[in-house]
Amino acid sequence: MSDTSAPVPDGTGSGVTEVDACDLEIERKYEVIPAVICSMCCLFGIIYCFFGYRCFKAVMFLSGLMFGSVVIFLLCHKERVLDTELSVEASAGIGLGIGALCGLVTMLVRSVGLFLTGLLLGLLLAVAALLAASPFYAPGTVWVPLGALLGAGTLCAVLALQWQRLLTVLSTAAFGAAILTVCADYFVEMLALAAHAYDCLRLAPGPPLCWYSWAIAGIWPALSLTGALVQWKLTAEGYSHTEVIVSRRQKRVQLMRIRQKDAKKRQQGGGQEGIYRRKPTPIKRYAGDVLAPSYLQSLRDRQMGTGTSLSSLGTANHTLIDFDFETGSTVPLTATTPVVRV
Repeated sequence: MSDTSAPVPDGTGSGVTEVDACDLEIERKYEVIPAVICSMCCLFGIIYCFFGYRCFKAVMFLSGLMFGSVVIFLLCHKERVLDTELSVEASAGIGLGIGALCGLVTMLVRSVGLFLTGLLLGLLLAVAALLAASPFYAPGTVWVPLGALLGAGTLCAVLALQWQRLLTVLSTAAFGAAILTVCADYFVEMLALAAHAYDCLRLAPGPPLCWYSWAIAGIWPALSLTGALVQWKLTAEGYSHTEVIVSRRQKRVQLMRIRQKDAKKRQQGGGQEGIYRRKPTPIKRYAGDVLAPSYLQSLRDRQMGTGTSLSSLGTANHTLIDFDFETGSTVPLTATTPVVRV
């Protein structure tokens, strides 16, 4: 690493004096479009850091959008496409279009979104480790940072599929804190920290960081820890990204079961309508209305044979015989009028 001191003429003609570059005033020339983009990223960083797990679907879409847009933009801007060098505007348009498709995939396919969330966490941890080790260790080959990025990213991506809630909270808090740190780096020292991290990844020599750059870098772990605690204790409390999907499936299953039960009831009711008959009202009878057939036959023979006898008349005066017992007569046998039906 080169020294932070730079030769500056002393103005007397005797020579030059070494002045620490960290003591020099930073020239800040802000542009409208980058400043607006950084301001919007600050808002997204706050949502990520403190409400990442609560806004699960939105975070999955934004993660896919940012990741796809940045990768495609770098490929289109650094490489020649169809033997033509694309402008910055064209590269940004292509990156946003493909990034939107990536965002839809990560939002709709939960496993892809979780894999990308864990991948981002691993990449951030690897970059932080390389940046912290840069004053003490300089890798001799580019495969060292590349292997660290791929190894940490793959490991965290696989772990995110296993422990979804925990890794999602940690990843969103760390990614939101990283966005806020980069935005602060832009407004304070015009992305000097981000440029130094990029130089560490491609093993390019550069000046060491000043104390305020390390102060800005310290924002990332502090905000990451704070965001994770806020999400775990407040915003993500009592919420689960799996319950939303399960509840929708349960509602559909319950509706299907209710419809099937209604259909079965209708089928059973329609089949029994032609068979069902109303039970007739039972006929009320008095005691003694129905006599034995043998007794009725003997009375009939006695009346036909000896109709003029006194015994027959006496019996006729006090007895009412219902020979039509099948029709349900309700006239008592002790009627005073001598009526005999034959």
